Amino acid sequence: MPSIADHFPRAWAVVNLAAVVSNARTVSRIAGARLLPMLKANAYGLGAVPIARALAPLEPWGFGVATPEEGAELRRAGITRPILVFTPLAPATVAPCLAHELRPVIGDLDGLAAWRAAGDRPFHAEVDTGMSRAGFLWREAAEWRAALTAAGPACEGIFTHFHSADEAPGTVDLQWRRFGEVLASLPSRPALVHAANSAAALQGAAYAGDLVRPGIFLYGGRAGGHTPAPVVRLEARVVALRTVAAGETVSYGGTWTAHEPTRVATLGIGYADGVHRALSNRGSVELAGQRRPILGRVTMDCVMIAADPATRLGDVATIYGGLVTVDDQADRAGTIAYELLTALGPRLPRRYLGES
Repeated sequence: MPSIADHFPRAWAVVNLAAVVSNARTVSRIAGARLLPMLKANAYGLGAVPIARALAPLEPWGFGVATPEEGAELRRAGITRPILVFTPLAPATVAPCLAHELRPVIGDLDGLAAWRAAGDRPFHAEVDTGMSRAGFLWREAAEWRAALTAAGPACEGIFTHFHSADEAPGTVDLQWRRFGEVLASLPSRPALVHAANSAAALQGAAYAGDLVRPGIFLYGGRAGGHTPAPVVRLEARVVALRTVAAGETVSYGGTWTAHEPTRVATLGIGYADGVHRALSNRGSVELAGQRRPILGRVTMDCVMIAADPATRLGDVATIYGGLVTVDDQADRAGTIAYELLTALGPRLPRRYLGES
């Protein structure tokens, strides 16, 4: 029987949709709240449309994206649930939001005025309780509360964003208290209150509100002290083999030198596909059930690894998603799983397990 790899001769990503759904169920069960899954950046590089379709049976309230263009893609694919655009509304984005029935996030008075001028369409208000990125500033509620209240039911939701739910859980309590002060000061509570990302949602119901906004945990990245079901396997074929002699170097800059004759396998994947250059001489991959170190610099299209005499052309290595997890590889690269996943290049085929 042909394998998945037979259809993608160079490199590919295998996305397990059942694992995405399982991870979403875990978040919902622990938080006890309805889901607002984040599909921004093409569902963290894995494919927004197939992910949205896979999650639909869980009946999420809606989906979160970063731009109107991302929301329009989901609409063209037939996704009908509410779509919330999390980049703060600018006057120029009012028209595309209306055209595609997208709900904007509003965090300043100019954005609020521009949206209300287009009619009483639903939106969500963002409150900055410490992220210092966007939103109505919590300590200045007296300056914007009346304008927000005047919007009435059109202000369908209100939310904040925790900045360190994983790194410094104590900050969540502070931000939640600030958010609570804002809510208490409003004449009426909007229908939907939300704050929790993956890490906060996985702490339980304390910060859940009406909706939780899972992201990285859905896609197989650790969060909140919980280990998700693995979602993506990034794989590449051995496209070349050679033995380098002692004293010879590998890849650009000659940063790795063989101390003895070494079998070197070249994989058909590089930083243009999402293998970070920071993994040069630091990362490892799985080949034939063993971890194999990356030798020399990762190049745009190729990665060289230490192999053994049994390695053959066409053998398949797993960059992450097997013995080496996406978080393992991110740690080696000095970054986070989010960045590895969103770096998956457009020329890299995605194959979906469990797609109907």
